[in-house]
Amino acid sequence: MIYHPSPSSQSGFTIVESLVAVIVAGILLAAIAPVIVLSVATRVQAKRVELATDASKSYIDGIRTTKISDPPISTTQPLPDAPSGTLTCPSSGGVCSISSTPTSYQLYCFPGDTGGCTTDKAMIVQAFGYNPTSSSAQYGYKLGLRVYRADAFNKTNNITLKASKDTGINKQLPFTGGIGLTSSQSPLVEVTTEISNGTTTFSNFCSRLKQSTPSPSPTSSPTTNSQSQC
Repeated sequence: MIYHPSPSSQSGFTIVESLVAVIVAGILLAAIAPVIVLSVATRVQAKRVELATDASKSYIDGIRTTKISDPPISTTQPLPDAPSGTLTCPSSGGVCSISSTPTSYQLYCFPGDTGGCTTDKAMIVQAFGYNPTSSSAQYGYKLGLRVYRADAFNKTNNITLKASKDTGINKQLPFTGGIGLTSSQSPLVEVTTEISNGTTTFSNFCSRLKQSTPSPSPTSSPTTNSQSQC
């Protein structure tokens, strides 16, 4: 007796069927690829914002514990320009210098896990103080911070970074808003806080923070609020 295999065991995909399967798989991959890329890019960007937030908190703690020297304190300009120029930082982190030799702010590097202040995980804090009554840190001041990616300074020589003052964009968003990553030249985080020390008195706070009271009109009855006069 001769055994004849069934025709189904000899069947398979034809070339046309294989091509159709490849085309369908390609269409599906093309449809989901942007979603995957956007998801990964957003996760990377959110991690950078998290690192920048940690850097701003570390800088504020360093100022309050005197581990980091106070930045320049202005009595007239609360919002200086974004940094520009060629950046030079200690490999282990610390106060940086820049070729444009600014005097209105301090640049401070928080290095990444490896590579010092040259990797995209390293953060550069631009710090500046404002007190309309005195440029001395002992009287307290408002501290403003912008946090940039360190590799933003490595794109080209004399790079000009961006800030809300001249772009209308406050900072980078924690998501990309597109397939590519957002511009590295904008700050990741912008923070303001109050700084005081052991010699800062209530009178110092009062003279710096109180708002000027408009003069009463001649027809209005005089009222006095002793609390608003400090």
